[in-house]
Amino acid sequence: MLNQNHDEPNARTDVARRRHALAARPWRGAEREYDLFKELSIGVIVVGVLAVGLAAIASSPDEPSITLQSWSIAAPNDFVATAAAELAGTSDTASYGPPYSATTGATQTLGPIDLQSLSGIRLPVDTATDFVTTPLTVLQAGAVARAVWNSAPAATRESWAMAYSDALAKAPNNDPGQIQAGNYGPVPSLTNSLLKVARAGALDGAIQSEGGFFNTDYTRSILFLGDGAYFPGLADSMHLTGDQWGVMNETGNYPGQSWLWLFSFWYQVPLIGNLANADLMVVLIMLVLTVILALIPFIPGLRSVPRWIPIHRLIWRDYYRRR
Repeated sequence: MLNQNHDEPNARTDVARRRHALAARPWRGAEREYDLFKELSIGVIVVGVLAVGLAAIASSPDEPSITLQSWSIAAPNDFVATAAAELAGTSDTASYGPPYSATTGATQTLGPIDLQSLSGIRLPVDTATDFVTTPLTVLQAGAVARAVWNSAPAATRESWAMAYSDALAKAPNNDPGQIQAGNYGPVPSLTNSLLKVARAGALDGAIQSEGGFFNTDYTRSILFLGDGAYFPGLADSMHLTGDQWGVMNETGNYPGQSWLWLFSFWYQVPLIGNLANADLMVVLIMLVLTVILALIPFIPGLRSVPRWIPIHRLIWRDYYRRR
């Protein structure tokens, strides 16, 4: 037993010596010249020039982010008209249904199945309160108009806002200064106060603060912006409505909306995009495609596609050539 323990260090020393001798043997295999400077030049200079050149030719426009302030400055009439629609409850957001509101008959269904209502009102949005009166209260603007609005019955408030929205639609260029006289209550004063705080840049922060101090959820601001005609008009001017296919990545907002291309693609298919429940159909299509993708290893035939189309053999051709 003692001899065995004494021999173990010697055995380990012999193994280490043999390994060192093997590592010290000169290389007898093929040799190839390797130019580090050449590789560095290609990797940095050539690739850099290609990247800058392609970015200059085929990159997305470096457009600034759209805010409520930029909207109110660029299209004040549209801003006022949208604010009036929010007060009247006739905007797209107000009439969308779940998950924002419980608007009757607004949900998208698949036959008798009302999938849109299954989750309930998870993101409650009261457009008149969240987009108009609460921000004005936070910013201490339009106090008299707010008091009149808050003290009036719901039916009266709706009547004021509807009448003002209709008058704006009939005015030249939807100009609030050219509408006909009517019983609009405090609505003109509310929308004018909202326009002033928006143009000063205060409305973005006021709406954002409704979710708390460290709020990173921009849902309300985006919904308000999307209810107007200004933002869709920008998309149309940049050919992003489907007529010319493409997606523009917003600078500084990685990864941007590029991942939405597959969702947006289905809206360009007339059989789907023209449906009243297009949103629901697109979500279901993406759900089915996602399940199929996850189950590819278990679906006979589909899992054999790589063997039928051996692209991997082309990529790893050196390996398969040696085999």
